Amino acid sequence: MFVDKARIIIASGKGGDGHISFRREKFVPNGGPDGGDGGNGGSVYFAVDEGLNTLGEFRHRARYSAQNGEDGGKRNCSGKKGEDLIIKVPEGTVIRDFQSGKVIADMSGDNRLVRILEGGHGGNGNQHYATSTMQAPKYAQPGQPSREIEVQLELKVIADVGLVGFPNVGKSTLLSVVSNAKPEIANYHFTTLSPILGVVDLDDAPGFVMADIPGLIEGAADGKGLGHEFLAHIERCKLLIHVVDASGSEGRDPLDDIEKINAELDRYDIDLTKKEQIIACNKTDLIPDDLRDTELDPVREIRQKYEPEGIRVFEISAATGRGVRELMYYVSSELSKIPGGTRIFEPEFNPDTELSVRIDGSFTVTYDKDEDMYVVEGPKIERMLGYTNLETEKGLAFLQKFIEENGINDKLKELGCREGDTVRLYGHTFSFYE
Repeated sequence: MFVDKARIIIASGKGGDGHISFRREKFVPNGGPDGGDGGNGGSVYFAVDEGLNTLGEFRHRARYSAQNGEDGGKRNCSGKKGEDLIIKVPEGTVIRDFQSGKVIADMSGDNRLVRILEGGHGGNGNQHYATSTMQAPKYAQPGQPSREIEVQLELKVIADVGLVGFPNVGKSTLLSVVSNAKPEIANYHFTTLSPILGVVDLDDAPGFVMADIPGLIEGAADGKGLGHEFLAHIERCKLLIHVVDASGSEGRDPLDDIEKINAELDRYDIDLTKKEQIIACNKTDLIPDDLRDTELDPVREIRQKYEPEGIRVFEISAATGRGVRELMYYVSSELSKIPGGTRIFEPEFNPDTELSVRIDGSFTVTYDKDEDMYVVEGPKIERMLGYTNLETEKGLAFLQKFIEENGINDKLKELGCREGDTVRLYGHTFSFYE
């Protein structure tokens, strides 16, 4: 079964907690801190698997998680890093943040392996917090939490040429006679229930990949019929071949068919002014001889309307092969004039920065009588310490600004903190100054 959309939850691994311990050896009764660091949590990656052509594997599993990092141990033993999670998807898969709809990554072109969520960093063991004034720190840094996000996966086929048109106009037949593709062909609406790709090989001319986009109908852009499910697959195509039943064998007007399909493409934001279109008048072998080259000749009517607009019109019969060779060589020639490269959707959403905003921003300020110091704790503080190097002048300046802007100074003063008093932010201690 062809599946081109999936909705899953992915989560990186939590960082392991730092350890609190002290050396206890026979001749070292008062050994220093030796708590090891926690291991980093595993990250989540997406990778292109060229053997996949559908998102069907995601129908039966809704959650994917990387491994947590191990906690640190005593004797300076660091915890093991959590294993990364690599999720394999077909080439052409677009990954979006489900909440906002913004693009996180497009697994196309050179994007073969992309990290989507970084694992949480492991926490420092208490050995890192020994100072001349605190030689037995009883604090270790907890590991950073995992990150979790719900994503929408959308598979947009990668083809140079897209065949569009109403059902039963002969798109599948055309693809089958010019390529190695073997689509199911029968006289039913929506016989083609998934985009089918075929490679067109030509003598003495560059070949190309052509996709049979499932038949569209009027109202497809509004979700009517099955067409709406596949309009997205046209976005990457460099050129469109609009196949029309010129004989009107199903009682439809060929000119009206072209206008209706173009209207659906336009309503779906397929900019036809930026995407070359060729009209292939198919089933011409079924047009009565007495209509040919008269004012009632449907091919003549289509040429008169669209060729003045710069749209080339070909007269073909996919069933007999008439005109098909000329059409394919013309398509190859036109593709050579179009700048190469697959259209890649640019990232609009960075989980590493966007998700940090969603972490709880609270903090607490308390007074520890036993230690005679003020303690500032909370997720917001931990997150800030995780990306701030307090051993640099720039880092200390950022800390001071952070404390002022977040009202921490005011909270400290409310509790009676005065200049010279000690303030602890997890494993870091400072003297308070206004």
